[in-house]
Amino acid sequence: MLVHVPPESSVLAMDVHKSSISTAVLEPSSTAPVLDRVGTDDESVRRLVARFGDPRRVWACYEAGPTGYELARVLRAAGVHCEVIAPSLIPTRSGDRVKTDKRDAKRLAVLFRAGQLTSVRVPEVAEEAVRDLCRARADMIIDRSRARLRLGTFLLRHGRVWRDGDNWTMKHERWICAQRFGDRALTQTLSHYRATLTARDAALAAVEADLVAWCDRTPFGDQVHRMAAYRGVSHLGALTLSSEVCDWRRFPVAGMFMSFTGLTPSEYSSGEHTRRGGITHAGNAHLRAQLVEAAWAYKSKAYVGPTMKKRHEGLDPAVVARAWAAQLRLCSKFHRLDARKTNRNIVVTAIARELAGFLWAEMTTAR
Repeated sequence: MLVHVPPESSVLAMDVHKSSISTAVLEPSSTAPVLDRVGTDDESVRRLVARFGDPRRVWACYEAGPTGYELARVLRAAGVHCEVIAPSLIPTRSGDRVKTDKRDAKRLAVLFRAGQLTSVRVPEVAEEAVRDLCRARADMIIDRSRARLRLGTFLLRHGRVWRDGDNWTMKHERWICAQRFGDRALTQTLSHYRATLTARDAALAAVEADLVAWCDRTPFGDQVHRMAAYRGVSHLGALTLSSEVCDWRRFPVAGMFMSFTGLTPSEYSSGEHTRRGGITHAGNAHLRAQLVEAAWAYKSKAYVGPTMKKRHEGLDPAVVARAWAAQLRLCSKFHRLDARKTNRNIVVTAIARELAGFLWAEMTTAR
C-alpha cells in the first residue's frame, strides 16, 4: 500500500548494500536531503538513529532486496517507523540514465515524503523461517529435476530410450537400474549420475519431513487445512502458499492478490486499440509456481477421490462446499479452454489465476 509520512516527521531513506548503507535525511522544513554513508552492523545503525534524538518522529524506508528484513527489525526495535519499499513500484523518469547509491537514497527520500512509495509486508521471524524452509524445498525439487535431466540425457546419448510409459515411475526407475554398459568409464558415469539423484531424493525427503510438522502449527495450521480442501493443493503446497502470503486480508480484492502472483495479463492499450499480452510475471514467483502446479490437477473431470476425502475430514462443511464449487467451475473451464487453445500452458495459467481468486476468497471468508 502507499505510505503517507506525517508532515512533522523526519524522513530517513536508505540504499542498502552488504557492507554499507547510503542514507538521505529529509527534515520537515527542508527540501534538500542530507546525504551520508554508514556501516550495516547493528551498532552503526543505532548510532544513526541516535542522531535524531526522538526516534518516534523518524520514518525510515529502504528497497526490498537481498539483504532481507533484518534492518527493518533493528530500526523498529529502536522505535523508528520503518517501511520496506517494493522496488518494482518505485516511480522512475525515462530520461534519467545516471544511477548511484546517493542518488537512489535521495530519490527515495523525496518520493517517500511525497507519499509515492508502496510498502511490502515485513513478515514475523517465525513466518519468514518457515517460508525459507518452503523455499529450500523448492530448491531441492529443482536440483532433483536437474539430476533427472542429466541422467536421462546421458542415457539418451547412448541409445538407451525408455518407451514403456511415463518417466520416473517405479517401472522406469527399475529400467534405469537394469542398464549395463560394456565400457568401464560409462558404467562409472551412470553410477555417479544415479548416486547424485539418490542424494537429491534423500535431501528432498528430509526437508519435506521437517515441513510436515508445520502444517498443524500456528499460524499456518488453519490456513493449510482449508486450502488443502481444494483440488491440486497438497498440505505442503498449502503451507508454501500460506508462508508466502501470511496475511491474506492485506489484499482488499481478489484482483490485487492475482496481481501479486504475477498471473494477470499484461496490457498495451492506446486510444481505441486494446491489446493484452502474456502474464506480467511481476509478482511472487514462488506463489505463481505453486498455483500453476496446482492448476494442472483440473485437467481431469471433477471428482473427490480417497486422498481428497481424507483431507476433507474434520473441516467445516461450508469449506468443503466451496472447494467442490471451485472444482466444478475450474474443471469445466479447463476443458472449455483446452478445446479452443492450441497451447495448454495458456489454459493452465488461466486456471491458476482463477484458482488464486478462489483461495483468496477462502482465506478472507469470516469464520
